[in-house]
Amino acid sequence: MTDTALLVIDVQNDFCPGGALAVGGGDEIVPGINAAMAEFGAVVLTQDWHPAGHSSFASEHDGKAPMEMIRMPYGPQVLWPDHCVQGTEGAAFHAGLATDRADLVIRKGFRREIDSYSAFFENDHKTPTGLEGYLRTRGISRVVCVGLATDFCVNFSAVDAARLGFEVEVRTALCRGIDLGGSLPAALQGMKDAGVRVV
Repeated sequence: MTDTALLVIDVQNDFCPGGALAVGGGDEIVPGINAAMAEFGAVVLTQDWHPAGHSSFASEHDGKAPMEMIRMPYGPQVLWPDHCVQGTEGAAFHAGLATDRADLVIRKGFRREIDSYSAFFENDHKTPTGLEGYLRTRGISRVVCVGLATDFCVNFSAVDAARLGFEVEVRTALCRGIDLGGSLPAALQGMKDAGVRVV
């Protein structure tokens, strides 16, 4: 499948059991992702890569707790525990992930003032990461998304890819979700509504 890229979203220690923002069963998907890599013409890994004191961290907002919602200049923002801080063990890829197979690593969330769920855009939905241009120049027209978390970074990445005109599939067996107040079923429906094939 030379025209298809596997987009592996944020399979990092802080999103796996024992991490600062652990997704239940987040480590269970690693062997399946590794096995799937051989099917694809390109493999792209994304890496949440926050500076210390990132504006999405609850610790930066007096009186606010993790998982509370606030308004930011670019829209609603969930406040998270400090996670995936640049250069820390939490920001590193899961040790079992076959990172040598990756053609590209896209780091996101490195601007202190704005969060970034999508592999394609910051959360203002307009500042690009550069991934679209990379895929186009590689002749990629189809994207398969896997990783963490289904209802946040996988969801935003898949919807953006569809909006940009890629054919998109999300393999839910190789994803795990947070499900914050019903966010998982809402994300699955939103992806389908955007034209994403959810399998």
